Amino acid sequence: MTIQTRIVDYSDGTTTYKGYLAWDDSTQDKKPAVLVSHAWGGRGDFECDKARKLAELGYVGFAIDMYGDGKQGANNDENAALMQPLVENRAELQKRITLALEVVRKQQEVNADKVAAIGFCFGGLCVLDLARTGADVKGVVSFHGLFNSPGNTEGNQISAKVLCLHGYDDPMAQPQSVLELGSELTAAGADWQIHAYGHTVHAFTNPAANDPGFGTVYNATADKRSWTSMVNFLDEIFA
Repeated sequence: MTIQTRIVDYSDGTTTYKGYLAWDDSTQDKKPAVLVSHAWGGRGDFECDKARKLAELGYVGFAIDMYGDGKQGANNDENAALMQPLVENRAELQKRITLALEVVRKQQEVNADKVAAIGFCFGGLCVLDLARTGADVKGVVSFHGLFNSPGNTEGNQISAKVLCLHGYDDPMAQPQSVLELGSELTAAGADWQIHAYGHTVHAFTNPAANDPGFGTVYNATADKRSWTSMVNFLDEIFA
């Protein structure tokens, strides 16, 4: 097994985005693809590592760029400044992640009929919005994502299977929002699961997260459990 990677430049006509593609070149067979949607800091080493780990599992991992030009924030203020315009304009957010979906389907290593998406924090919101649009993807996985409804997808049917991996004590997605998401997904006809981990807050998959006051703390047990749940979910949807 040899994991290969390359940067994939793609554009919406005004902005150029820089995705990171990873795949195992030991076989020339076309493989299922999994988008990796980044946290609020932009596509960085964390997301690229997840893309490579997905390649090791036999998929094509595609760490997408939601901000354009590979922009990354250096601190919480810069991260918020990058993220907030898309949180406030969910139609634009949905347009950008849909573009990334279209791009990965065109890659020569990819089986275009088998695509899923995972996302972390802000990226969890992004992949849930992809599902909410009714996009033709096999499934989406939100890791400690934000759950608030976009307000422009009411009445849509969700064909993607949905898995949310959630810290029960996450201050950014409190228990009431879990109930609201479950009701929303049910109304949209989705096949959905929400796994809540006790004594777990936001950013539990990120080993660098260590800010209890901000509500972001790494949890090795929840990290391991959530990755295993994702692996099982991908096995199911791509069977």
